[in-house]
Amino acid sequence: MTRPLLDYLTDPFTPQLFADIFTPTWVAALVLLTLLVVLYNVRTRRLHRHKPYVDMWEWMLWTGISAFGLVLVGSVFKFEFWLVLLFEIIGVGALAWVRFRKFPPEFASYEQRLARQRFFSRTKFSRPESTVRQRTVRRSSKRRR
Repeated sequence: MTRPLLDYLTDPFTPQLFADIFTPTWVAALVLLTLLVVLYNVRTRRLHRHKPYVDMWEWMLWTGISAFGLVLVGSVFKFEFWLVLLFEIIGVGALAWVRFRKFPPEFASYEQRLARQRFFSRTKFSRPESTVRQRTVRRSSKRRR
């Protein structure tokens, strides 16, 4: 570093100017993007019946595609370094917000709803009589007067 720190922010993000971090940055973005797509496919197949969890993984997928895709585009098209840094910071922050702030209240209410459903189904079928079909009483066709 021979210049002030702020001068580096306006330089294009190229392997010549940022030799130490250029390759690790785009490789990490590509690996994280690939990992996110694989995790999305695996988790949504496993949790396909649980809508809040599928929604969270969809949010994380599109946030990751946006953030890490922009880092890759910034690397290829030589955006200024401050833009690439901004993409990384906002992308990781958005992923953390989605996972730890937005969806935990939805998970809690969903788990309460599931617990309530399990409790009512358990109480409904806990008595043996509840599984035996009741006979319907046939009434005579003649009406009593």
